[in-house]
Amino acid sequence: MKISYKPFELTLKHPFTIAKFSRTSTPIMLMEISHEGFTGFGEASMVPYMGENMETANAFMSKVDLSWLKPPFNFDEVVAYLDNIAPGNPNIKAAIDIALHDLKGKIENTPCYKFFGTDPSKMPETSYTLGIDTPEVLIQKIKEGEHCHIIKVKLGRDNDKELINTIRSATDKPLFVDANQGWADKHHGLEMVNWLHEQGVVLIEQPMAKDDPDSNAWITERSPIAIVGDESVQRFADVEKAKGVYHAINVKLMKSGGMYEGHRMIMKAKELGMKVMIGCMSETSCATLAAAALAPLCDWSDLDGPFLTNNNPYKDPEFKNGKWVLNDDPGLGIRLR
Repeated sequence: MKISYKPFELTLKHPFTIAKFSRTSTPIMLMEISHEGFTGFGEASMVPYMGENMETANAFMSKVDLSWLKPPFNFDEVVAYLDNIAPGNPNIKAAIDIALHDLKGKIENTPCYKFFGTDPSKMPETSYTLGIDTPEVLIQKIKEGEHCHIIKVKLGRDNDKELINTIRSATDKPLFVDANQGWADKHHGLEMVNWLHEQGVVLIEQPMAKDDPDSNAWITERSPIAIVGDESVQRFADVEKAKGVYHAINVKLMKSGGMYEGHRMIMKAKELGMKVMIGCMSETSCATLAAAALAPLCDWSDLDGPFLTNNNPYKDPEFKNGKWVLNDDPGLGIRLR
């Protein structure tokens, strides 16, 4: 089992601004794991709020030795092994997990989605994300995302209504909203929830701070639309804690440590009667296809990484009628440029 990895700076088409910070690029670790002539691809997207960077990723990888691992891979053992190295670092763990799933699919000549019992015909439409910006740039972004049937809006500052009114002047598409923990008062939050409901908003992610379950639960209990836990729901152990606090959870492979645990989170949430959104960070086609393999198991999809970046090192997956199209290539179906 041979592992190789290298840094890559994924640049964004527009500065990406949310409630508490802004950025123009995202550091990525591109990974390849090879075995007997087959190579699986993975990636770690290290957005600032997750606390990982090239230094932490390299430090973690210096401790990884997969010489013991043989196909068919036991992902329970893989997850336990990686967590034993360090309890955190979900981004770089996701890169390993994704590469191993791609490798497994190629070895077994099977598309990855079949490992999870996914039905490609149930692929949900994905949203197109608008970071906080000026009215002029927001209108431009809406035009750039016209191929998507849902718009996702970043809120959490003092001009939330102005942003929504600008968007509504240009489109009547359904809206997802992500407050990114930006609301500090639950009463104001509930007022915004009710107003946003009137504007055609379908769901709201993480209205209050992730470490304030009581305020989030208070809003959820009174909300006419779905309230989704994001930053507060990182890995499998967090799913049960989210029951009663949120209507739904947002699963991201860069939080869960990859496809295997992401799938476990999805199935646990469904068992608990919760809805599921599958989302992404700033990612290439590699992680997008990994999440897309799980997306048909979910209620909503926010997998727009390739649309928001300039230098995707892989070809964009097929996209049709507002949805990603899963191909039947072995593994993830990644196609090199």
